[in-house]
Amino acid sequence: MSDDAVLPVDAQIAWEAYLAMSGSKAEYFGLLQELDQKYRMGGNPSIAENLQLEKLLKVHDRKVAAFNDAMNNVVDKDARVMLLKKLTSET
Repeated sequence: MSDDAVLPVDAQIAWEAYLAMSGSKAEYFGLLQELDQKYRMGGNPSIAENLQLEKLLKVHDRKVAAFNDAMNNVVDKDARVMLLKKLTSET
C-alpha cells in the first residue's frame, strides 16, 4: 500500500490513534530506560520520577483504549484491510 493512499475516515481515525499510542509508548519506555541507566549502579528513582512514570503509563493506557475503540469502529472490510496493511508496513 502506498503511503499516499487515502484511508476512509474511520480507518484514518484509527491510524492516528495508533500513531498517538506509539508515541506514548516511546515516551514511557524512553523515561524508563533513562531511569534504568541513571540508577544502574545503585540508588532508586525519586518520588517525582516514579510519579512521572505513573503519569506516562496512564496516558499510554488511555491511548491504547482509544486505539482499540477506533479499531472496533472500522467495520468496513476493505477499510480494515487498508488500515492493517498500513499498520504492518510500519513495523
